[in-house]
Amino acid sequence: MNLLRDILYGVNLISVRGSTNLDIKKIEFDSRKVSSGDVFVAIPGHNDNGQKYIIEAIKNGAKAVIFETKLEKFEDDVTLIHVRKSREALAILASNFYNNPSKKLNLIGITGTNGKTTTATLMFQLFRLFDKKVGLISTNKIVIDKHEFGNELTTPDPVTINKTLNQMVNEGIEYCFMEVSSHAIDQKRILGLKFEVGVFTNLSHDHLDYHHDFSNYRDVKKEFFDFLAKDAIAIVNFDDKNGPYMIQNCRSRSYSYSLKTNSNYSLKILEKDLNGMKLKINNYEIWTKLIGDFNAYNILATFSLAQILNFELEKTLNKISLLNVVNGRFEKTFENSKNQLGIVDYAHSPDSIEKVLKTLIDIKKKKSLITVIGCGGDRDIDKRPIMGKIVASLSDIVVLTSDNPRSENPNKIIEQMKKGICEKDMYKVNQIVDRKTAIEFACNINGMNDVILVAGKGHEKFQISGDSKIDFDDKKILECFLNKKN
Repeated sequence: MNLLRDILYGVNLISVRGSTNLDIKKIEFDSRKVSSGDVFVAIPGHNDNGQKYIIEAIKNGAKAVIFETKLEKFEDDVTLIHVRKSREALAILASNFYNNPSKKLNLIGITGTNGKTTTATLMFQLFRLFDKKVGLISTNKIVIDKHEFGNELTTPDPVTINKTLNQMVNEGIEYCFMEVSSHAIDQKRILGLKFEVGVFTNLSHDHLDYHHDFSNYRDVKKEFFDFLAKDAIAIVNFDDKNGPYMIQNCRSRSYSYSLKTNSNYSLKILEKDLNGMKLKINNYEIWTKLIGDFNAYNILATFSLAQILNFELEKTLNKISLLNVVNGRFEKTFENSKNQLGIVDYAHSPDSIEKVLKTLIDIKKKKSLITVIGCGGDRDIDKRPIMGKIVASLSDIVVLTSDNPRSENPNKIIEQMKKGICEKDMYKVNQIVDRKTAIEFACNINGMNDVILVAGKGHEKFQISGDSKIDFDDKKILECFLNKKN
C-alpha cells in the first residue's frame, strides 16, 4: 500500500485540500494514462502545461492532483495539492512510491556532451565480466541483468527511472550505470536519487536551443556534481577545461583522469589503426578493439572507476581488452572486396563529428573519406553551419542529407549547414535529401578504397519526419549497399 501522505514526504507543499489518507495505485503526469486510484502531477512544459489536463485526469479516475499554479476552481471529491515545483514533486513522489530504490544499489551516473553511452556501456560490460549483477539505463537501451528493453530518452522520466531501479533491486542488481543528460538535470528527473559515483566525460557545443548559452549548459552539468553526497565519488576528465570546474566546491571525493595532464589516472596510446589500439596503462600494455582518442578517454574513465572501487589491477586490464564496441558508436559495419569500409556513428555535435573525422584521417591511410551526415530538425540551429564547415574541411567527399527533420524542411536544414562551408570546399559537397539514396550514392561514388562514414543517428532504428516515425537503420542500409558492391 502506498498512502499519499507517505509518498508526499519531502515534497515542498504550499497547501493540501482533501484527505492524504489515500491508497495510490500509480503516479501519472500524462492525463491520458490516468486510471482509477492514481495521483496526477500537472507538469508545466515548454510547449504545453499539464494544468490544462487536470479535468481530464479527474474524469479518468485521479484521486489526487498535484499542481504548482493556483487553481481557480476546485473539485470536492479529489485531493488537491499545491506545490512549489511540480517537477521536483514528481521526482520525490516517484522515489518514495518505489521505496527509494537508488539507495539499495550502487548507482553510477555518467554525464557530458559526448561519450556518455559508450562510457556507461563499457562500465556495464566490465563489471559484468567481473560477475557482478549489473543494470544499464542508456540512450541505446535499458538492461536489467540479462533482460533488455527499449528506451526513448537518454535519461527517462522520474517514474520510469525509479520503477526501473526498483525492478533492478528486486532482481538483485548490485551496480546500475545510468546516463545523465543536461535536460534530465535541469528538469529535476534525477532529484531524489542517491548516486554513489558521478562521472564527467567532456563538454562542448550542444543543446543550446534548450540551454540558450554555453555557460548555462555548463552550470546545469555542474549541478549534478554539486548534488553528490559527501560519501560519493566524482570522476572527472581533466583534459577538458570544464573538468576542474565540475568539482569546484564539490562535497564528494574527487578523482581525475587524463591523456595529457597530471591526474590520478592516465594512459598512453602506443598504436592505432582501423582494427583497434594498443594502450599503455600503469606500465601494462593492452590491446582494445575500440578505435580513436575519444574511446581511449571512455576506456580510461572505466578503468578509473574500477581502480577506485578496488578491482584487481591485472584482471581489470585483461578484461578491458575484451570490451566490445558499442552499437552505433564508431561501429565498423562491413569491408567488401573493393576495400570499402563502412562506419556508423552517432556523432551529431560539432565536437563529436570533428573527433570522429580526425580519428579517421589519422588511421585511414590511403583510403578516401566520404561522409554522409545531416542535422536534426527542431534542435539547435546554431551548430548546423559549424558542423557543415567541419565535415567539408575534413572529408574528401560530403553527402549532406536528412537526419530526423521532424517538423522542419530538410532542404532548409541542409542549406543552413552549407552556410558554414568555405567556398574552396564546396566542390566536395553533394546534397541528397533522401537518406537512403544518400547512403547508396556514397557507396557508389568512388567504388574503391573508401571509408564511408554515416553519422548522426548511430544506433537509432527510425527516422522522424513530420508526424511520421518510419523504420530506418543506418547500419543495415549501409551494409546492404556495400554488400552489393562485393
